[in-house]
Amino acid sequence: MSDALKFEEIDGQIGVLTYDVPDKKVNTLSKAIVAELAAHVDKLEQRSDLRGLLFRSGKPGQFIAGADLNELGAMAYATREQVDEAISTGHALFNRISRLPFPTVALIDGNCMGGGTELVLSMDYRIASDSSKTKIALPEVKVGLIPGWGGTQRLPRLIGVNYAIEMITSGEPVSAADAVERGLVFDAVPAERLIEDGCRLIEYARESSEWQQNRTIRSQPLGLTEDQANFAFAIAEGVVHSKTKGQYPAPLAALKAIKDGVNRTLDEGLAIERELALDVVGSPISANLIGVFFMQNQLSRDSGIEDSSVAPREVNRVGVLGAGLMGAGIATAHARRGVPAVMVDVDNEQVAAGLGRARHVVESRLKIGRATPQDMADMLSLLNTSTSKEVYGDCDVVIEAVPEIESLKTKMYAELAGAMRDDAILASNTSTISITRMAESAPNAERFIGMHYFSPVDRMQLVEVIRGEKTTDETTATIVALAKRIGKTPIVVNDCPGFLVNRVLLPYMNESLLLLQEGADMDAIDKAATKFGMPVGPIALNDMVGIDVAYYAGKVVAEAYSDRAVASPILADLVEAGRLGKKSGAGFRKFAGKKGRPSPDPDFAQFLEKHRTGDKEFPAKELEDRLFLPLLLETTRCLEDNIVREPAHADMGLILGIGFPPFRGGILRWCDTVGAAEIIEKLKPYDSLGKRFEPTDSLKQLAETNGKFYPPPNGK
Repeated sequence: MSDALKFEEIDGQIGVLTYDVPDKKVNTLSKAIVAELAAHVDKLEQRSDLRGLLFRSGKPGQFIAGADLNELGAMAYATREQVDEAISTGHALFNRISRLPFPTVALIDGNCMGGGTELVLSMDYRIASDSSKTKIALPEVKVGLIPGWGGTQRLPRLIGVNYAIEMITSGEPVSAADAVERGLVFDAVPAERLIEDGCRLIEYARESSEWQQNRTIRSQPLGLTEDQANFAFAIAEGVVHSKTKGQYPAPLAALKAIKDGVNRTLDEGLAIERELALDVVGSPISANLIGVFFMQNQLSRDSGIEDSSVAPREVNRVGVLGAGLMGAGIATAHARRGVPAVMVDVDNEQVAAGLGRARHVVESRLKIGRATPQDMADMLSLLNTSTSKEVYGDCDVVIEAVPEIESLKTKMYAELAGAMRDDAILASNTSTISITRMAESAPNAERFIGMHYFSPVDRMQLVEVIRGEKTTDETTATIVALAKRIGKTPIVVNDCPGFLVNRVLLPYMNESLLLLQEGADMDAIDKAATKFGMPVGPIALNDMVGIDVAYYAGKVVAEAYSDRAVASPILADLVEAGRLGKKSGAGFRKFAGKKGRPSPDPDFAQFLEKHRTGDKEFPAKELEDRLFLPLLLETTRCLEDNIVREPAHADMGLILGIGFPPFRGGILRWCDTVGAAEIIEKLKPYDSLGKRFEPTDSLKQLAETNGKFYPPPNGK
């Protein structure tokens, strides 16, 4: 039996049950905790002498973080019977809590997630602390599940169908203030007043008998008219379909549970929830999303190095060289997260433009309610500018963000040598150029590293941290810690042309051009990619990132891997003609109007026709194979070449860097789902296309042994 729950009494009248998992930073719900809670409920059911019960966390600023992570991971491999038992146990326990012989009040201070939210929904009242750390959510759909301990039935009965649909199908948290407004909590008060106000609420409930009336009402059908139900759920289904494109079944299953259950009794609704929960638990998509969740958690704890004795250095000030789109974005990202930064460019005009870009980042968030005027003031107070590199004298890290021209970058390093401190770290925001080679021009090769941000910096979570041959563990650990400090997800990769993301992405991008030359329709190519789950197709992506950017990056990677790269001349012709994609108004498609939406461009035909190699019509499945098999093979080569340390780093790099569909779990997890042997069969029709479709040694080994990149636990 666990000892995470402690019962006390206030004046022998009000019980206080405190939840505090020993030796853990957060409280999570596990089988052992549920059993311990059930034992307390056994005793509480006999306490008709109590006036009420307060339930609280013993960890200030931390309420319940949700499910135990190890048990959540096991859900991907659980049998239907095991899942049924877990759901039924939760339903039975929370039903008992909802029927205790006195009013119950949850005192929420900090994150209240998943099963923790379903627990407090079974209580009569909830009071939240007014701290910014207090968030309440049912995030199950984010890992391919639905709230299965009563959330789909109790929440709409408490706050109404529309708010409940929004919370459950999005999985997004609400603040304490929003929770009060929606009726999810009774009030939001300072944390130190929670006990006092909880006792007062119990007395109010006793005097008014409201708690008993509410229990009766919330156990009955919600009573929506047919018109109300049809309207609410028709709109919700449209919104969910538009966001998920039918590729994520959990939000729709949760919506169905709400729709089918709220106009029945609570017990009938819970039975419906149980059946729908059983349908999604253990599905391949849920298993993949749980896998992604674990990979994210693993990366959040990863120091980037193997030697645990090496600690990152403290970073008090960051310098950024270059006030262009990337430089301004990088400087702003640091200042917004409380890291003082100074941005340098050649003249006041460039610096002013960079400062304007910084302001625009926060202004865009102000418009959608994700920032306040104070956030703008705080950011500007921490972001300084200059035209002199001498200001780098007190910087612990300097990040170079000048254009992707090696000669320009190395020239800058010579100038920085006299301005930076001898012990400062120099990082390059390069997307393809060798860190090891450029280190020869850096002030100190041991303190030189790649720090590849993705555009737009304020939205893209990934940072590739690239080690050169001489980069030290301390330098690597310091940059990894800095990236995390500003809210990014760093992945450490070893130096090679294209690093991880561009090395893997460019074969996919290039294959789309070869398909175009062979006769495939442009829209069909993009549709095959988006149907697979990519946010945009490869042709559209060229136009979005800039055809010149794609061309020059592609040249670097193609030259390095010439044994399997097949050049397409289309990009070079478009660059020469000034058709650079969306930023120039035309590329593969044309962009017009205020929003610059893409549309077919007849003028593109002349660039394609002179490079046509065929007029074949491609089935959708062949387009999918041609696009994603080279991407998979190049990822396996990155593992074989030790560019990344483990499969999870490669998969998360592609999910965060290029938008690889999370519901597939990453390209390597997709391979596991299909099976390595089946992948090799898929490759056979493309033997004539050469080495880029040749199975790699690691893939062949997995096929021979029926192995996986992610072996299931205990041989399941």
